[in-house]
Amino acid sequence: VQLQASGGGLVQAGGSLRLSCAASERTFSTYIMAWFRQAPGKEREFVSAISASERQRYYTDSVKGRFTISRDNAKNTLYLQMNDLKPEDTATYLCAARQGSVIYRVPSNYRYWGQGTQVTVSS
Repeated sequence: VQLQASGGGLVQAGGSLRLSCAASERTFSTYIMAWFRQAPGKEREFVSAISASERQRYYTDSVKGRFTISRDNAKNTLYLQMNDLKPEDTATYLCAARQGSVIYRVPSNYRYWGQGTQVTVSS
């Protein structure tokens, strides 16, 4: 499956952005989807993941209560609503997909990746 992330930009602290990740296949509804982020000089970090059925959603502690992951299987699209953004959220955000029933937080468990979209939060 091919993934295309979009929606990044420059925003002031406290602002909001909504990221989107469009998938190329109708089988999108069968994939576990996730968002990761990577800041310059740092390792790729898990942000959030959602099961194919949307029943399971996971977040890294630093974004809980501020970010919301969702998906629209009819549109083959994954979303990440980011509110109350902080300068430490600045990174390239990447969407990823994997088949199976187990949600992982480790990047190497995801086979398919989008190209990333840049989020910059100014203080």
